Amino acid sequence: MSELTPRQIVAELDTYIVGQDEAKKSVAIALRNRWRRMNAVEEMRDEIMPNNIILIGPTGVGKTEIARRLARLAGAPFIKVEATKFTEVGYVGRDVESMIRDLMDIAINMIREEHTEGVQERARRQADERILDLLIPSPPPRATATGTIAGPGFSMAPPVTGEPAEAAPSEAEMRSRTREKFHKMLLAGDLDDREVEVEVATESSPMLQVFGPMGMEEMGVNLQDIFGGLGGKKRKKRRLPISEARGVLAQEEAQKLIDMDRVHKEAVTRVEQSGIVFIDEIDKVASRSGARGGGGGGPEVSREGVQRDLLPIVEGSGVMTKHGLVKTDHILFIASGAFHIAKPSDLIPELQGRFPIRVELQSLTESDFLKILTLPKNALLKQYQALLASEGVDVSFTDEAIEDVARIAAQVNSEVENIGARRLHTILTTLLEDILFDVPDVISDTSILVDRALVEEKLTDIVANRDLSQYIL
Repeated sequence: MSELTPRQIVAELDTYIVGQDEAKKSVAIALRNRWRRMNAVEEMRDEIMPNNIILIGPTGVGKTEIARRLARLAGAPFIKVEATKFTEVGYVGRDVESMIRDLMDIAINMIREEHTEGVQERARRQADERILDLLIPSPPPRATATGTIAGPGFSMAPPVTGEPAEAAPSEAEMRSRTREKFHKMLLAGDLDDREVEVEVATESSPMLQVFGPMGMEEMGVNLQDIFGGLGGKKRKKRRLPISEARGVLAQEEAQKLIDMDRVHKEAVTRVEQSGIVFIDEIDKVASRSGARGGGGGGPEVSREGVQRDLLPIVEGSGVMTKHGLVKTDHILFIASGAFHIAKPSDLIPELQGRFPIRVELQSLTESDFLKILTLPKNALLKQYQALLASEGVDVSFTDEAIEDVARIAAQVNSEVENIGARRLHTILTTLLEDILFDVPDVISDTSILVDRALVEEKLTDIVANRDLSQYIL
């Protein structure tokens, strides 16, 4: 992060996301401010709070993708949750604190993978030694006539008197030479197809989840730990080719080399200092305009209850997880919603105050669709080209065909329902359906050109029929 300025962060986001410059600018500043806080004078670090963000805009315009790409860019633990999945304390369902517990689990897995990469070479060497032990097992110790134990490394030959003769290789030397020969064959891949019987650990912990009043879900987590730990990890024997056995044993050896206490501590620190929580559909828990203060109950009360439970998490509090206490003071919260019915001002005032940055994302235009199809690294056309390339088929699109697809997407969004860039997925799937189905059984051409004529043939009738377009597109 020390190398990425806000402008460079926006430039990185531009490689995957079209438009929405204001939103990119806001999240880039928020991300850079984290680095600035960590490098500020020590007495001020705890006083600098993150500026949480609300992204406002219709579905499919890039709200989730901006947050996800931002987290990847920062190497930060990231979780996306839907506000509608949570219930007020005292009701059956997930409590809001579970998002932090889930974020901790993500951080644990992230850091474990990082540590695994660091010990991978050592783990591979140890796995190879285990393979060699299976190929060349050590002989059992045996007793001599005088009762002493002889095994590898002990010569059974009687002492030689008279003229010294050339000593025959000892059993230990012979085994060492054989082992070295097999090691070279193992590294060269000459033994990959040979099968060995390996003993590996198996996970046998039962799945247990408890929903209920506050604290019950955490109790469920603890019960899972208790019952999952009974009897320890079981081991079972598997017969595998050496090429596969090396990977299985290397993974097991890597887990032995990792200090999980250190992983847990790093995970807590990373969540507290750089965690990102993306709360989608927050508008669904906002009380509808005019409903508050009307003396009613039911859904409005439940929605407000979720907001009040969410408030201390966003404000900064301690959440108990199975890995220890996690403080949420410096976690970045990004909320999003379409706000078609409710408005941001319908959120309770205290929660509004915890999301000081509000950014409105724009609906996508035909020009945006054209860019989405071609410009990003993961552009949709590039994805379909990669899919068909795996079958040895090179598919290409004329400029006119791409323009027609963008135009049709914008037209259907305006006439049926605006689902943003997701409309492109449905249109391209319909356009390429026959090609994807017929390759490789019927279509054996190595190159296929998608032109305007094909677009008109596949899509014109669907767009013209409003009911059909609602069903298919």
